[in-house]
This record gives sequence, structure tokens and C-alpha cells, in this order.
Amino acid sequence: MSDRGRFGDLRDRLSSFRTRLRLFFVLVVVIPTIAMAVVIFALIAESEHGQADARIAARQEAAISLYYDERDRASRLAERIGRRTDVADALRANDRARLARLTRRLLETSAAERLVFVRRGKVLADAGSRTATFPALRELSDQGRSLAILQASITEADEFARLVKRVTTLDTIVRRGPDVLAATLPGAGDAKLPAQRGTVTIDGREYRAASFSTPGFRGGQVQVSVLEPEARTADAIRQGREVAGLILVGFFLFALTAAVVVSRALQGEIGTFLAAARRIGAGDFSAQVPTRGGDEFAQLGGEFNKMSQQLERRLDELRQERIRLELSLRRIGETFAANLDRFGLLEIVVRTAVDAVDAEGGQARLVEEEGGELVRVANLGEPGQRTPAVTRVEGQVLSSGAPSLAEVDGGHAISHPLRAGPAAGAAADHVTGLITVWRGGAPFSQREQSLFHYLARQAAVSVENVGLHETVERQAITDELTGLSNRRRFQDTLTAEVERAKRFDQQLGLVLLDIDDFKAVNDTYGHQQGDIVLREVARVLRDVSREIDEPARYGGEELAVVLPGTDLTGAYNLAERVREGIEALRMPILGDESAEPLRVTASFGVSALPGSGDDVRGLIAAADGALYEAKHAGKNRTMRAG
Repeated sequence: MSDRGRFGDLRDRLSSFRTRLRLFFVLVVVIPTIAMAVVIFALIAESEHGQADARIAARQEAAISLYYDERDRASRLAERIGRRTDVADALRANDRARLARLTRRLLETSAAERLVFVRRGKVLADAGSRTATFPALRELSDQGRSLAILQASITEADEFARLVKRVTTLDTIVRRGPDVLAATLPGAGDAKLPAQRGTVTIDGREYRAASFSTPGFRGGQVQVSVLEPEARTADAIRQGREVAGLILVGFFLFALTAAVVVSRALQGEIGTFLAAARRIGAGDFSAQVPTRGGDEFAQLGGEFNKMSQQLERRLDELRQERIRLELSLRRIGETFAANLDRFGLLEIVVRTAVDAVDAEGGQARLVEEEGGELVRVANLGEPGQRTPAVTRVEGQVLSSGAPSLAEVDGGHAISHPLRAGPAAGAAADHVTGLITVWRGGAPFSQREQSLFHYLARQAAVSVENVGLHETVERQAITDELTGLSNRRRFQDTLTAEVERAKRFDQQLGLVLLDIDDFKAVNDTYGHQQGDIVLREVARVLRDVSREIDEPARYGGEELAVVLPGTDLTGAYNLAERVREGIEALRMPILGDESAEPLRVTASFGVSALPGSGDDVRGLIAAADGALYEAKHAGKNRTMRAG
């Protein structure tokens, strides 16, 4: 072959090598970088939306706490007014003019913003600001005879809206029906605010809104909404994406520079190797490459001698790559603690451990219930011939509670225990599961054992975090005193059941109950005795309810139960069983075992969908109205909504 032909062949080879390098760069750097950018941008948006939801939920809880504070203050005022003899005298004499004068005087001499006296649904006196909100209700009675119901408020809607904005930094709207009582931003009058959470547009700006409803005067409802501008979330997403974009661009430029440098260096080496091979083919043995002839195999033989001299350096480079791989695996292990999917986490751990220690397969097993057997929840392959080694090593771990290594008939297995820490309510050495990998041939090295145990320890931390997360979620929807669902869980369940009943044309019952004269129990025997009464009444409600029902503590001494698939008659029958169960309770008096057991009764109001109301608010209002009738009809009875 002529020199010109050989030069052309060399040029074609170099051109093909450059093409392959470009393709490799596109596959290894460009495409993964684009995919990473898409994933990171999506994660940033999801994270910011999640933070916005959590932030407005926390502000909503703060607003609810402020509402309870205002209502508690109003309750104390109503209690003081209820003790006044002049008010009682006016009510006994049915002297409305005198009662009206007393009401106006009380507005001037107390912190009250509005006072309303109602008897049997008729207003005896009503004075004060019509924008006053969050009234407290107190029944005024004389020797067991109801004189009137007092509703007292010390809070103006505008004052409360400003207070909420000062505490939460969010704009606030207070509405009564379609009327806006107060708002901290203009243009809120026509806004269609969500009943709970959602988005709303006001004056061309989008807001993320969270609302809750409270009882108002004379059976009305007041809705309080807190609003956070969506622009805040959009700005955070944009800033996060800008930062991530700069990092990715920097990484891409660095990778491109490195690729160019490496490509040119490799091309230079190949050119040098080919030049040396051509010199050997031409008979120049000064290159120290032994040759037999001048063909391509001779060139490869000469290049092999050079590669043998560089082998140690290449092995050292591979060791460095292995160290970098281990560091990457450790970083993966550190991310396990943030995973809240127990089975998905263990699946990742098993696959990562198998890859990291070059095992044939692996599995993770957990104890589903305390004292139960281990159940396999994740696996990669089956033990097969390694079953004896797997059985032995897992038995050693369960008996000793420590990591273990076993070898049986040429099969090797290594296992690590998963323990329930103190946060899970068990002793630190209580084994709740294990992770095992196996293989044949060479035993696991010390480095492989160390890496495997590191990954397993990280998995144990994450499994414990999953348990903590589940515990927190359970506590967030449970009333601590009664063990029933709390008001928030009750509202969510009732909303979902109302939507389901409407969608599938099904029935839905609701029962509200209020313990009769509960304040007298607290005043006479103390709040600890009152707590016992609440727990016992809750136990009766829970025992009578079905598994599909949702018994809950509605607030104070008021309990409730949502009854899916139940009509008004069924709800009434359940309420009667609960009422009879409560009436049959006999509770010892704290500190006085010789005293007669304490007996209590409760009044019930029941409603059902369809018939009593068309939505959540109507269903609750109907049951609450029936409960009000039961109270005024003599207590210890159940009334149906009209």
C-alpha cells in the first residue's frame, strides 16, 4: 500500500473515532443532562407547591386557634352575664324593654360587641354591631327551667381579619353567606372562595385560599378564608429553576471541556501509536516494538507491549473509579432516610446491595405484626442452591440480633438486622426484619461486607422514619382525649361521603350529640371527672358505631358520627342506642368511692342526605337544629331534622 493510501486510511479511522466520541458524549452527557433538567424542574415545582400547601395549612390552623381564643373570651363574658341577677330578673318577668336596656348597658360596660337573647326561637333582645362574629352560646336557666339562650360576641370581623393577617402575614376575608364582613384586600366582594381549599382570582391576581366555617348568630355560618398569592410560589419555582439551570449549564460546560480535552488527548495517542507502528513496519526498530512482518497484527503486537507497561496505571485508575462508585452508593444510602415508602425503599436497598457487592440475589423480610412471622416484602431472584446458607445466616441474625455471615456447601450469605428504635415504642435490640444477599463462588470481602452493612443501616433508619411519619399522620386526625377522630378528620370524611352519596345516589346519615349539663359536671366534680365522662361517652359511641362509620369529637362536649349508606330512620335508631347506652353509664366519683356513681344523659340531633340538606353545611345545620330542639324539649332525647 502506498504512503498516500495509508495516510487516507489513518484519516478515515481518526474521523470515525471522533464520530464515536461525539455520539458517546451525546448519549452519556447531553441526553442525561436534559432528562435531569426535566426531572429537577418538575421536582422543584412539586416541592414548592407542597411547601405552599403546608404553609397555608399552618396559617389556617393559626387562624382557627385565634378563632377559638376569641370564642373562649366570648364564653367567659357570656358566663359572667349569665350570673347577673338583673338579667335573670328581667328574663323571669319577661320584661323585654328592661332586658333591652340591660343589653345596651352591658354593651357599654363590657367588652361585648353584640348580645342576643333568644327564647324558643324568638329574639328577646338584640343589640350591638352586625359585623360582630364568633358568638359564644350559653343557656340561662332557673331551677332547671330554661329562661333563654344568650349569644355573646366580643370580636368585630374587621378586627379579627387584621389580627389574622398580623399573625399569619396572609390576607384574610370574613364572610357571612354572600356578604363580606371584613377583608384585608380590596375587590374581595365578588370572589368565589372555596369551602375548604383551592384557588381564587381577585382583581386579576390568583391566590391560594384555605377556609373554615364557624357558627354565627342565630344559626348562621361565618366563613374565614386566608389567602396567599400564587405569585409567591411561582417566584420560588422560577428562582429554584434558575439556580438549577445555572448548575446544569456549568456541569454541561465542564463536561464539554473535559470531553474536548480527552478527545484530543486520545486522538494524539492513537496518532503516536500508529506512527510508531508505521516505523516498525518500515523497519525502524528504535521504537522498541518487536515485529514479525509489516501487517496490522504486527502493529497490534507492538501496541500490546505499550499497553502492558500502562496496565498498572490503568488498574490504579479503575481503583479510583471504584472508590468514586462507592462514594456514589453511599450518597444513595443517605437518601434512603427521606423515603416514606417502606416496601419501595427496601426494594431499592435490595437491588442496590446486590449490585454493590456483586451478589446473585437478595431479599428483605419484615415482621408485619408484633410476635408474627417474617414476611418477604422485597426480593431480587430466588436463593435456589443458596437456600441452606440463607436459612442459616437469617437464623443467626434472629437469635443474636447482630449482623452475620454464613457459608454452606459453597454458598455464601450475609444478613443484617432491622431494629425498631425507641421512637417505634420497642427496645433498641428488637429485631423487626432483616436484609440478606447471597452468591456462590468467592466469599464476601471485608470491603463488600462493610458496604452492605452501611446500606442496611441506612435502610433501618429510613424504615424507622416511615413508622414515625405514620404515627404523626395518625395523631393528626385523632382526638387525644377520646380516641375518636378529631374535627378536621370529621370535616374531611363528611365532605368526601357527601360527594360520594351525591355521585352514586346513596343515602348518608349524620348524628350530633351534646352531653347534657356537662358544665355542671366540670363545675361540681372537676375537669378530670369531666374527662372521664367524655371518654366513657366516646366509648359508647364507638361501640355502637359500625366499622364504616366515622365517630368523632366535634368540639367540647359535642360528639358526632357520620353514617354512610344510612337514612334518617337508621340514623335515629343508632342515636337512640347511643342515648340509651349513655343513660346506662355509671361512673365512680374521683376521690369519693362511697358516693353514688355519676350518671349523665345526652341530647341528639339527626339529619340525612337527601332530605335534610343538599351539602355538608346544610347537613350539619339540620342536625344542629334538631339537637337544639332536643335541648329545649327537655334534653335526653333524639330529634329528627325536619
